[in-house]
Amino acid sequence: MLSLQIGPLALPTGLVLLIVSLCVAYGVAHWLQRRRQMPDAGPLVSDMLIAGLLAARLAFVLRWHEQYLAAPWSIINIRDGGFLAPAGIACALLVAAWRCRRPAMAAARRPLALSVASGALAWGVLSAGLGLAYDKPTALPAVALQTVDGAPTTLAALAGGKPMVVNLWASWCPPCRREMPVLAAAQKAHAGIVFVYANQREDAAAVHAFLAPGGLALRNVVLDSEAALGKAAGSSALPTTLFYDAQGRLVDTHLGELSDASLASKLQKIADPAS
Repeated sequence: MLSLQIGPLALPTGLVLLIVSLCVAYGVAHWLQRRRQMPDAGPLVSDMLIAGLLAARLAFVLRWHEQYLAAPWSIINIRDGGFLAPAGIACALLVAAWRCRRPAMAAARRPLALSVASGALAWGVLSAGLGLAYDKPTALPAVALQTVDGAPTTLAALAGGKPMVVNLWASWCPPCRREMPVLAAAQKAHAGIVFVYANQREDAAAVHAFLAPGGLALRNVVLDSEAALGKAAGSSALPTTLFYDAQGRLVDTHLGELSDASLASKLQKIADPAS
């Protein structure tokens, strides 16, 4: 399951899990302070969170610096999902160790450890629960699609045994429109990867009206009139981009607008090393 519907909002599952886990960590810190008279670990949890997020973002920017140098403003656009979690976790733990190194902070070590452990446990339990409730697709969805010219097709027919990127979009979706040039440039640069643009719930006239003025040279634009691909992937959010390897296995996903760097990081996982 890639997104959770909360009222009119469709939020990435990972973001929801992070928020819930943080609430658990802060809740445990508050409970320990009020009920057990322990030092408040909340500020230390906040320090770990801020340091971890900054380190994870910085590590990702450094890893894909060439893409960010071409558009420096995009460094601050964290909506592209560009974070390296291992770097963030390592930095957060280092901050905790550094802040608690002094004897005067000895009393804060236990409540901090309990708070962080509770948050991590909440993340693990919820992730495992969602994984059991919603099976991850192991093959390309066998969804009946239609080209903008009215011909029937499927993802398997379009893939032809190559890695595939499937972008779920709609013409009324601003992030979808903004990321189209990024996807179009990648499609042109990566001949060994098939890019498919699956319009959700719109007709051919709406798609033609969107593509014609922009001059985007997109191949494999198809219609998914029932939004079946989004349902198969467990996502009600747009844009959603799915990354399949040459065997048709879902390797990675992305919810929200792609940047050059975030797209490059995903393509690296599915590209044929020999190509």
